[in-house]
Amino acid sequence: MKIKHILGSLLFTFSIQAQTNSTKVPFENYNLRWINGQNRQQDFPLQLKDKNGETIVTGVVYLDGYFNYNFNRPKDNTQTISAVTGRANEFSIALASIGLETNYKNAIGRLWLQTGSMLHIIQETDGSVARGRNTGTGNLKFIREAAAGYHFDVNYGLNVEMGIFMSYIGLESYITQENWSYQRSMVCDFTPFYFQGARVQYFPTKNYRTELWLLNGWQSYNSWSKSPGIGSSNYYRPNENIQLVANFYLGRDSRNPDGSLSDVVRFHHDNSIVYRYYHPENKKHGITQAAFSLNNHYGIQNGSGVSGKSNFMTGSSLAHRIWWNDNHLALTTRADYVTNPGSYLAFTPAQSNSTMPNGYELAMANGEKLRMFQTSATLDWMPSDVVTFRLEYNYRQSNVPYFAGRGGTTSPTGFTTDPITADWKADLRKQEHRVILAMNFRL
Repeated sequence: MKIKHILGSLLFTFSIQAQTNSTKVPFENYNLRWINGQNRQQDFPLQLKDKNGETIVTGVVYLDGYFNYNFNRPKDNTQTISAVTGRANEFSIALASIGLETNYKNAIGRLWLQTGSMLHIIQETDGSVARGRNTGTGNLKFIREAAAGYHFDVNYGLNVEMGIFMSYIGLESYITQENWSYQRSMVCDFTPFYFQGARVQYFPTKNYRTELWLLNGWQSYNSWSKSPGIGSSNYYRPNENIQLVANFYLGRDSRNPDGSLSDVVRFHHDNSIVYRYYHPENKKHGITQAAFSLNNHYGIQNGSGVSGKSNFMTGSSLAHRIWWNDNHLALTTRADYVTNPGSYLAFTPAQSNSTMPNGYELAMANGEKLRMFQTSATLDWMPSDVVTFRLEYNYRQSNVPYFAGRGGTTSPTGFTTDPITADWKADLRKQEHRVILAMNFRL
């Protein structure tokens, strides 16, 4: 879940620097709104200011809706293997969110509330909340982000925060408006969308940001083990046309079948480059910008009963985007590939009590590597900074039956209230074609 991470926090940090009248501002005068995973807004109209003109609090409203047409036409209208489109062949709200952000007098505060179909795909699958009592996703899944902290005027900035954050792993964001494509790449969809913990952001120079994280776990509200996970994120921007990123994670994030704490250790690394190679100044007609992004991932698990040879994930996503008509229109093409033996990061293709088709069961029993390929083409119309209309074609293929077919993946009738008979199997296919029409609004 993948950016599924908060590149938008950079804009928040810039605001902190400016409003504390610091003479050292990281990434000063850089236009970063073109970057894959970054908010393109220039103005934030929902601001409350004090008598000196300093912003006290900024309000934000976000709405994301879509119609996802799956040519396999699953009878239960359930879209599988996607963290953004949970339904097929019907109109859906992926995410509706409102929030408040402040950095008044060096104090940092953020509260984002959320609802929508993405919560059922991402937050409600968090198994860590079953460990102990006084916990559960019921009260936490409606919080997209909640954090408190303080900004220190050290070098180009030092921020200390604690709370629930958007994930730093991966290139693409949890907020689809910030991404070049609507359906995220698989390397981002299979990795975290949120963390609960604490972080320190440090800007030693104008062009470099580094972060240290202490986390409850891998996309988990609670901890799976006696020790926290640790993470690191590093951004380098030598100029406004290039971004280099390297992220790391290390933690214990599983349990043994008897309920005891597992000694399985998970390591994950991703790196990315985003490069704008064409950007003539003051050009408003014809092609106005062109850029590409490359995001690579590698992860592994090792411990009792788990071998890194059969529990690893590797994959890449390459996207290219051109803008024209004064950046109001854009076309993105993307291809990505994932290998995930053991499927320890992949989505389950049907509900847990379903019987899988023979091709899937045999492949998994033999330890066959799950390999997936995805390609997409996305046309964006952006009449203003606050609204985006999208038309996207998406094709996916796997080496084993993995995508929902005509018979669906819920039950013989397609309803969760009806029993699953002994002779029924989830209908899974090796290929999937989709067309997505989406609209999002952000103020």
